[in-house]
Amino acid sequence: MKYGFVKVAAAIPSVRVADVEYNIQQIELQIAQAEGKGVEIIVFPELCITGYSCQDLFRQDLLLNKAEEGLLVLLDFTRKLDVIVVVGLPVRIGSLLFNCAAVIQHGCLLGLVPKTYLPNYNEFYEKRWFASSADLAPQTVYLAGSPVNVSAEARLFETCDGVRFGIEICEDVWAPLPPSNNLALAGADIILNLSATDELIGKHRYLRSLLCQQSARTMSGYVYSSCGFGESTQDVVYGGNAIIIENGRVLCEGKDRFALEPQMQIQQIDIERLRAERQNNTTFRTAQEGARAVGVDCKPTTPRDFSLERTIDAHPFIPTADRMQETCEEILNIQSVGLAKRLQHTHQDKAVIGISGGLDSTLALLAVVRAFDLLHLQRSGIIGITMPGFGTSDRTHANAIDLMEKLGITKREISIAKAVRQHLEDIGHNLQSHDVTYENSQARERTQILMDVANQVGGMVVGTGDLSELALGWCTYNGDHMSMYAVNAGVPKTLVQYLIRYAALQPAFADERATLLDIVDTPISPELTPVDAEGNIAQKTEDLVGPYELHDFFLYYHLRMGFRPAKIFLLAQQAFLGRYDDETIKHWLQMFFRRFFSQQFKRSCLPDGPKVGSVSLSPRGDWRMPSDASSALWLKECDEL
Repeated sequence: MKYGFVKVAAAIPSVRVADVEYNIQQIELQIAQAEGKGVEIIVFPELCITGYSCQDLFRQDLLLNKAEEGLLVLLDFTRKLDVIVVVGLPVRIGSLLFNCAAVIQHGCLLGLVPKTYLPNYNEFYEKRWFASSADLAPQTVYLAGSPVNVSAEARLFETCDGVRFGIEICEDVWAPLPPSNNLALAGADIILNLSATDELIGKHRYLRSLLCQQSARTMSGYVYSSCGFGESTQDVVYGGNAIIIENGRVLCEGKDRFALEPQMQIQQIDIERLRAERQNNTTFRTAQEGARAVGVDCKPTTPRDFSLERTIDAHPFIPTADRMQETCEEILNIQSVGLAKRLQHTHQDKAVIGISGGLDSTLALLAVVRAFDLLHLQRSGIIGITMPGFGTSDRTHANAIDLMEKLGITKREISIAKAVRQHLEDIGHNLQSHDVTYENSQARERTQILMDVANQVGGMVVGTGDLSELALGWCTYNGDHMSMYAVNAGVPKTLVQYLIRYAALQPAFADERATLLDIVDTPISPELTPVDAEGNIAQKTEDLVGPYELHDFFLYYHLRMGFRPAKIFLLAQQAFLGRYDDETIKHWLQMFFRRFFSQQFKRSCLPDGPKVGSVSLSPRGDWRMPSDASSALWLKECDEL
């Protein structure tokens, strides 16, 4: 240990989900690079040998056996290397399956550390496949031909230079009592964290703060490696996080966590400095002597009148001005990287998207363009189709054409008027009756065109519907409700215009700026009923379902916080004071709950789409609700407001 320094690395290899042989090859490449640079300890992401997002494939014997064979290959590969390697893999012990970190060096399996805290909420379902270390009885197991002792107790490892390190896995550090607390008190100088953390709005900032705080609290070095691009699938997008921290200060981190290529961060941690800090800190020494908690009973209090004195943000989905640019870029990255993974996985170089000249299709198109640019695909492979109908205005049509031309995508125009008239005549529907049949037939005709053109060109249909529309069911079942990948599914309506405005102000979109800003200023409309006498949009969505800023407010507190209608109403009164009166808020709150419950059947069969924030309606992720659940309790409370 030269002057108390130890060189560590956080590595993020290229990964293919469930392709063990490929993953092992990529891990070996980074081990060799690290060895050549004098790295003493290198840590890889959680379950990197198989891939973290295998889901029910973790129940397949073939995958589990291949994971063990892959570990055997790594043992052989490291036989003549000095670097200590920490990798993640699923390990069967008796009748249980564990999410483990394996520590290897010089061809030997030094130890296994099973994960303690298994996330089983929102998009995570680890308890479906894995057991916790708390379920493990101390025993000796044979893995990859090597005997190794495993137990629920914290494990410390020590290098030949006397550097001690401990291991926790992903969710462990998010727990109220992380294993790293005990590891540090037991003498670990460095904590290694093998992780798989998906990207959401603001999550990276929170994660970074959490890791810095934990490193500072334990006065330790902290090496964090979280899986990247290769794990992105279905509704979640993973950004590679390689972060090395010393006593709360970030020493180095990856420049671009949305990079498609492998990453590795290398840095020296000053062990002597950490030990000096601990030695000088009497609180740390006291905690080492034995921490304990004392229960204290609270005294009864006299009930007091209540008034809400907190400031309530009327737009909880909208970032503050100082974070607007960062958040918009993050969302666009999540959308485009998620789509890029789907295109790559399906070997597609063609995407078909309907362009209306409205907000949602514009944002979706921007995400598609970024995805194609990321993958170095020709933009001509993006087939934009404008499909004018009975309600299409000159303004939106012109903007759709102008945007496609300036972005350099393949432009097509297919009118739906003739086909819809024929269809309505075929089913005996009065063309002058502008009812739901009249409207939905147009939406389904457009979807049929998109799907058929996708078949024609060998591409995939990219959906444009947003989170707010899904919450309200403001989409046509098997019409605009359906696609092959829904890039906007995690973006609320109130945020869409900010994302487009942000894009418009970027130098790369200087030519498209005027068009994009005009789209932002265009009234929100499905344009399914005829325009007025002057050719302007007659059908405005917010006149029909209510202000989106109110519905997004309701959605946030209903899903994110689980608040009841009475509390949401109270918060809305404060947030929208002077803008909406109580009766207006109550009216649209009732509308929200009525539609939210009645339209769940549309959400139960949504296509895949990237989750971008803390609120998601994916039936595979955050929101699982019976399609036939009763809204009676919620509507009754709304009536009583």
